[in-house]
Amino acid sequence: MAAPTHEMGITTVIPAGTDADALPVRSSVIERLRAAAGRVEPWHLALLRAVGEWDLAEETLGGRRWRYVIGGEALDWLTLAERLCLEIPDVVPIDELEDLLFRGVLPEPVGGEELRQLIGPYRHTAYLNFWYGVVVEEALQLVIEEGIRKSRLARCYGDSDDVVDESYRHLYGETRVELVSQFLGEANGIWGLDRESLSFAAWQEFTYWLFKKRIRKWHPARIASDTRRGLDRLRELRRDGLVGNPGSPFVADNAEPIPLLSGR
Repeated sequence: MAAPTHEMGITTVIPAGTDADALPVRSSVIERLRAAAGRVEPWHLALLRAVGEWDLAEETLGGRRWRYVIGGEALDWLTLAERLCLEIPDVVPIDELEDLLFRGVLPEPVGGEELRQLIGPYRHTAYLNFWYGVVVEEALQLVIEEGIRKSRLARCYGDSDDVVDESYRHLYGETRVELVSQFLGEANGIWGLDRESLSFAAWQEFTYWLFKKRIRKWHPARIASDTRRGLDRLRELRRDGLVGNPGSPFVADNAEPIPLLSGR
């Protein structure tokens, strides 16, 4: 995957043209993974190296469509890790596999710089795109929705679907229905036209699309402030055991927004 950079600082991950074109690369990645995992080095380090070498943005395997790149820019590394673990079933202990897939936790801590070296700078930027553009964005949406709901309850208003629309207006300037319609229109039918039945893959794409819309819409100071609120809420959820480490076991608890979001 080549990786030019947008003017906003987001790296664009461009997949190979066809599965056939990428097959030799994919095969060699799997061969190296099988040879190294649990033999030359711990399985999770070999897995991360394979994540850095993988050349497909999506593929069909076992009747499932696997999508690893969101919006052409954001690497869903956990989905790719799940796919690669299929190639080393006898190496990964079941409890460690469950920790990885359901909690985003590796057997041993991996720091940010070590991760960057293992998967390479382009994939690392794409990984950060997913972390901030999907995981943190969803946490920010939750923060705003919770704040509006508390405000309504304090004024003795009942709960309603209007809370969601109000939160979307606050973050993106329009209601969710309006935004979904725009997103589907821009997608030219890729995700269908039914606003009420977005697939999980489409919803991730939509969330990342919203993230980029927010980046374009607001001043950098507000972007940084909102992103910190999302990070703080995510930490609270992790502390309370309500979520694992969705999408990233590598971002420290004191992580600040990346330069793209802070305007630095």
